[in-house]
Amino acid sequence: MPRLPTVLVTDVIRSTRQGESHGGAYLIDLEIGASTQVLDWDTMEIDWSGRGFDRGLRGIAYHDGTVLIAASDEIMVFDPSFKHLRSFRNRYLRHCHEIHADGDRLFLTSTGFDSVLELDLRTGVFTGARLIRHYPHRLLTDLGPVIQHRLRVGRFDPTRSDGPKPGDTTHVNSVWRGRGRTFVGGVRLDAVHAIDRDGARPYAPTPQWTHNARPFRDGVLYNSTSENAVCYADLEGNVVRRFAVPEFDSGALLNANIPADHARPGFARGLCATDDGFVIAGCSPTTITVYEFETGRVVQQVSVSKDVRNCPHGLEIWPY
Repeated sequence: MPRLPTVLVTDVIRSTRQGESHGGAYLIDLEIGASTQVLDWDTMEIDWSGRGFDRGLRGIAYHDGTVLIAASDEIMVFDPSFKHLRSFRNRYLRHCHEIHADGDRLFLTSTGFDSVLELDLRTGVFTGARLIRHYPHRLLTDLGPVIQHRLRVGRFDPTRSDGPKPGDTTHVNSVWRGRGRTFVGGVRLDAVHAIDRDGARPYAPTPQWTHNARPFRDGVLYNSTSENAVCYADLEGNVVRRFAVPEFDSGALLNANIPADHARPGFARGLCATDDGFVIAGCSPTTITVYEFETGRVVQQVSVSKDVRNCPHGLEIWPY
């Protein structure tokens, strides 16, 4: 069997109190099943109005020997020993989730603005943005007026102050760049959408409440969070492979009595794949599971916490 990689994992600790840690980052050697915490997000500058929001560390990307990690409204840049080097901010970056580097460009999801931003990593300038938003549309029917929501995708300049107002109608949470297009998924989107110069169009249907949706082989790979599963589906939306999230004995977990809308075991988020046939996925409490793609067999599972509040977010193979 090929050697399993080391992965970098970020997590968000939900339902925490002021003064407690709100998440961190871990290097996990999946070959030997060992983990090391490399960052602890314990800042006191936290938005207390929501459960996730400014708390914890989010998406992960790599560029030119550095590590890029999202923290809600900020992209922090570290060296491989996790020394903080610099940060990038933008007025339209709010509640950032996943990020993806393509050459010298970084694509960032801004859930708080229904947007995907583009950052030039050489200059530190935000060079473009796409608004992906549902708008209400009033229809007159035989039974009276009906409000439907239509998806519109537009451009705006992230360096100007006259951009879109805050809003979270699609909960854009995943972005992937490849094949000359930007692929976007979200909790309130019913498909992965492919965006290019000519506009946006559905690429492959997905259920709502997905995370980490991306093109994979001849279809799409995503965490079907509401189903407690990782799914590989074809471009028509038919699930070809389904990998079940681990089940946990609630009696062995910490804070298992927290309401499920705040934190729950089995919440599937964080996803990557290797070139030699493994799918690597995260779920809460922060647990990383390695599946053999062809058979669905679990070949490794590593937990860094028994606290149900610990929910993984970013998950990427460690390149350094």
